[in-house]
This record gives sequence, C-alpha cells and structure tokens, in this order.
Amino acid sequence: MPWFDAPVLTLLPPPVRRLAAWCAAALLVTGVVAVGVWLCITFKAVVTPVLLALLGAALLGPMNRRLVGAGVQRSVAAALTCLTVLVVFGGATYVVVHALIGTGDQIVGSLKQAGQVLARHFGAAGTSLEDLASHAKELLAKYGGTAASGVIAGISVVGEMLASAVLALLLMFFFLRDSHRAAAALRSLAPHATGDTVEAMARRAFSAVEGFMRGTTFIALIDAFFITVGLLVLRVPGAVGLGALVFVGAYIPYLGAFISGAVAVLVAFAERGWVIGLWAVGVVIAVQLLEGHVLQPVIQSRTVQMHPAVVLLAIAAGASVSGILGMLLAVPLTAAAFGVVSELRGRSTGAERPEEHEEPE
Repeated sequence: MPWFDAPVLTLLPPPVRRLAAWCAAALLVTGVVAVGVWLCITFKAVVTPVLLALLGAALLGPMNRRLVGAGVQRSVAAALTCLTVLVVFGGATYVVVHALIGTGDQIVGSLKQAGQVLARHFGAAGTSLEDLASHAKELLAKYGGTAASGVIAGISVVGEMLASAVLALLLMFFFLRDSHRAAAALRSLAPHATGDTVEAMARRAFSAVEGFMRGTTFIALIDAFFITVGLLVLRVPGAVGLGALVFVGAYIPYLGAFISGAVAVLVAFAERGWVIGLWAVGVVIAVQLLEGHVLQPVIQSRTVQMHPAVVLLAIAAGASVSGILGMLLAVPLTAAAFGVVSELRGRSTGAERPEEHEEPE
C-alpha cells in the first residue's frame, strides 16, 4: 500500500494516537456538559424546582419508606411526608429568618465596628471589611424598603420564589409516591442491553445525594447548636442569629463554615473585646475539629468521598452559574456525578461494587 493511501492516524506514534483519543473524548464530554448547563440556565424555572424536589425526596425518603413499610398507602405516606416538610422546614425557616432579621442590623453594625478597629491596626483589610459591612447594611435597608413598599419587582421575585416552592413540593410528592416505579421507568427509556447499568448508575447517584443531604443536615444542626450555646455562654450579642447563619452556611461545605465562623468571631471581637473574641475563636475551631474528625467520618462515611479541592471548585462553578442557589446545589450534584463515575469505573474494571441501597419508595 503506498504511503499516501495509509490513514493519517497510522502515521502517528501510538502515544500520540492515545492522546488524540483522550482529547476527543474530553472535548465531547465538555461539549455535552456545556449544552446541559446551558439548557439548565435556559429552563431554570423548571430545573430548579425539580432539583429541589429531588433533594427533598433524598432527605425524607427514609421517612416515606418507613410509613409505606408500616402499611400506609403510598399517596397518604407521600402526603404526610410533604406535610412534615411544611411543618418542620417551614418552622425552621421562620426561626432562621426571624433570627437573622431580628439581629441582622446588630450583626452588620458589629462587623462595621470590627472593620474600624482592624483598620487602625491592619489598614486595608479592616477598611475593606468596614466597606463591605456598610454596603451590606445599605442593601438590606434597600431590600427592606422595596419589600415594604410593595414594588412590582419585589412582588415578582417573591411570587417566583413561592411558585418554585409550591412546584417543588408537588414534584416531591409525586417523586415519593411513584419512586417504586423509577427503576422500571429508567429501564424503559434505556436501550435493552444497558438497562442494568443505567439503573445501577441512578441508584448510586441517588444514594450519594441521599447520604449528603441527611449527613449535612445533621451536621448543620450539631454545628449550629454548639456554636450558639458557646456564643450564649460568652454573652455575644446576636448569638441566635449567628447560630442560624452557621446552620445555613453548613450546606456550603468548607466555604460556608469558614464565612459563618469568621462572622461570629468578628462580632464577638467587636462587641466583647479581644479576650471574648479569642474564646469565640476557640469555640469555632473546636466545633470545626469535631465536625472534621468525628462527625464527617462517622455520619457521611457511606457517601461518595470528594477531595476538598473538588468541592471548592464545584462551589465556585455553581456560584458562577446560579449564584447562591448554585452554590447550594453544586455539591450534591457533584456527589451524584462522582457516584455515577464510581459505578462505571467499577463495572469497567470488574471490581466488586459496594452493596446497593434499597430502592427508594
């Protein structure tokens, strides 16, 4: 065969051909992910309630399964689970929002005061903190005035949030009620030869999200409780609001705990002085050590383990796509993706896979 009739790839050394194949695969995966992100942003009004409903179903799936196991009809069990969401999470949201609103002005004022003190000792760092607190206070005042005056834009935002919440609640009801049909639905959509693989991937992804949501919620409660108690003992103003901030921040791993803990320390420093501020540092560090060395390994030992760098990159990517909501959703979605990759790697290598969880019901 003349040299010019040979395929171009055969003229390249084998390592170069392998590199080209990997680059082509990487470009293909990147293109699919980019299109998926674009579709999610375009149909954000639909995608957001679906994702929130899946997270809620993952968190409260065990309760729904226990009700069904006790003989409760599936629709009634799903309705009771959704009612629990309204009562428990509605009450918790009210407590958190009330605590943050009730002490928010005091916390912002304390941060501004801390910035003034730090500016005298550290210059630009303290000035930046003071400016940030001042702008935050102005934004809060502006938002409060907008909400109070009933401007159309404010009403529109509130209406969209309420519509998304109602849609997410309804979707969660259907997800819980019909979860026993999920495996059959996936198999009907997948090609016949890939039915087992698709089902196993879905199980691993949902199991990862379920473990993350339950573990993070439990850890957030423990962190918020101990930090609130510590701040109350130290008589730091706004302790309940700071504890609520810690609870919300715990859903953004690493970054949320660092920011909420830093806010608590700065408030203690501004209101109670250096000594109490150092004690607050000790409380925050002790709680973080408890979380990192005891709670995380014990509570989330069965979830997909991700390197902290991967988590931080996922949070940054989520923030660039959808702000705070993207930061909250980024980690569980990344955990689901890691679960899928782990399942595919186990099947491709023939390694023994972890025991699959019971099908959500």
